[in-house]
Amino acid sequence: MKLTAKARYAVTALADIAAFGASGPVSLTDIAARQVISQSFLEQLFRKLRLAWLVESARGASGGYALAKTPTEIRVSEIVSAVDEPIRTTACIPGEKIGCRGTNARCLTHHLWHDLGEHIESYLGSITLADVVGPQNIDVAPTKEAQL
Repeated sequence: MKLTAKARYAVTALADIAAFGASGPVSLTDIAARQVISQSFLEQLFRKLRLAWLVESARGASGGYALAKTPTEIRVSEIVSAVDEPIRTTACIPGEKIGCRGTNARCLTHHLWHDLGEHIESYLGSITLADVVGPQNIDVAPTKEAQL
């Protein structure tokens, strides 16, 4: 099972804002440089994050994005959901009568993978951005400007 790039980059980008946004909005250019993520990809993600009320935008020379809530109020599961990335551990489509095997039957290991999916959802729902950017977790590479 693998989380998509959308989900991973959205969580990383909001963690960047939580870690570096104390003095004001953070530009997508800065996030892209620090986290090595395409700025155009971030623009697509931030449209969805803004619609989900997870970030607020500020225009102008010192503009960028800020968290719409405190890092302790934003759960990783909310971020993943905001970018439309369901975590699926089975081949079954939720709510459909057709099972993993293309018939009404479920595969032999269906319950194993279904339960794993529930554990993942529960875990991501228990982790906040504050947990992600806590002092024990920050090991950030310097920006390109600082390396010069």
